[in-house]
Amino acid sequence: MRTLNKTQLRKCCRAGFIALLVVALMAWAWLPDVRDFLTQSLTAFTTLDQHALENFIRSWGPQAAVVSFFLMILQAIIAPLPAFLITFANASLFGAFWGGVLSWTSAMAGAALCFFIARVFGRSAVERLTGKTVLKNMDAFFERYGKHAILVCRLLPFVPFDPVSYAAGLTSIRFRHFFIATGIGQLPATIVYSWAGSLLTGGTYWFVTGLSILFALSVVISVARGLYLERHRKRS
Repeated sequence: MRTLNKTQLRKCCRAGFIALLVVALMAWAWLPDVRDFLTQSLTAFTTLDQHALENFIRSWGPQAAVVSFFLMILQAIIAPLPAFLITFANASLFGAFWGGVLSWTSAMAGAALCFFIARVFGRSAVERLTGKTVLKNMDAFFERYGKHAILVCRLLPFVPFDPVSYAAGLTSIRFRHFFIATGIGQLPATIVYSWAGSLLTGGTYWFVTGLSILFALSVVISVARGLYLERHRKRS
């Protein structure tokens, strides 16, 4: 049986992605329920209101977890949308543990999707999704940190999650290395945000968010210190 080479495999994947996109566009154009769902999803996001997003997810009843999973995938493709709102909502709706599991797994799925979109369609497509400036900033991280870039970027609270996934897909890094680094790197933030989301009531929102950022910064400082010492030892 003849096996496909990398070029042929990439063409097959590209055709598959395009077919899925066409099906999605047809569903959006011809099925009012699909169009209404996407419109409501984007509206819930763009309000930047965690409680509004939470109410939207809750309104789907038994399908709430599936809807949340889809929303995380949606925000992964449309990079400017904030993923932490979904993490907070999941924790509030499903509890810190199961909400955290849902947020972590759906974020991993979204990261993998971004990675393969970049690998299949190339830099020009990624620039349209993220913007040239954002992608150049991601390139600088990969040039500076090399193989540690993904783990470092996942731990930095001010580095956007999805552009890192897109940028990684444009490099020669293996998917399994990307996937493992992403899983480890996003775990601390997912734990903290899930814990915070389960406690959020009224005015505690920004207080707990501030604590979460401080925690993430402490992890980043620890990782950066380890990388610096490792590099210093190699030069000595």
